Amino acid sequence: MRKGFTREPQRDEPATHVKNYITPSGLERLKDEHRFLLTRDRPAVAEVVTWAAGNGDRSENADYQYGKRRLRQIDGRIRFLTKRIEAAEVVDPEAPRSRQAEARAFFGATVRYANAAGAERVVSIVGTDEVDLNRNHISWVSPLGRALMKSAAGDSVVLQAPGGTEYLTVLEVCYERISVEPFREPPGSAASAKGTPSPTLP
Repeated sequence: MRKGFTREPQRDEPATHVKNYITPSGLERLKDEHRFLLTRDRPAVAEVVTWAAGNGDRSENADYQYGKRRLRQIDGRIRFLTKRIEAAEVVDPEAPRSRQAEARAFFGATVRYANAAGAERVVSIVGTDEVDLNRNHISWVSPLGRALMKSAAGDSVVLQAPGGTEYLTVLEVCYERISVEPFREPPGSAASAKGTPSPTLP
């Protein structure tokens, strides 16, 4: 294929060949952020830009220049979120499964495992938009997520990590509600500066 027909994904658009598996609460967080940017933050910044545009020479107007740059950032994030939401394939960890499927680690599983030294850790396998190491939420396409995938209690798995090879023993696999940190309005946003009320979150 000629170079003119090849294109790498932009930073604000995910690669299309990977399915966007996501939990229900993870999708809700994306939708909350999308709604906030589209209905509150962007209009607030656009209002500042309009005001700044009327204050003389735009090339020397810091408020105008910053506002336009911020609008481009917001629009890029809105495009990214729109694509992720449209491509989302929701998988509910609490949905009923067959006994055989329930015994093995797939997307949405919470897995307890031990390393060779006997140190135990519990992780939940989630989507790439839900990774939260503080909550031990790991991506299903991460090295650890891939190593644990399809494993069952008693299995030994090999983790090929950047820091080297590790041998892990799976101790328990279960499916339970995975609590994703809800979207929170970023401090210092144009919308919060206007003192408008926050969107209702579940």
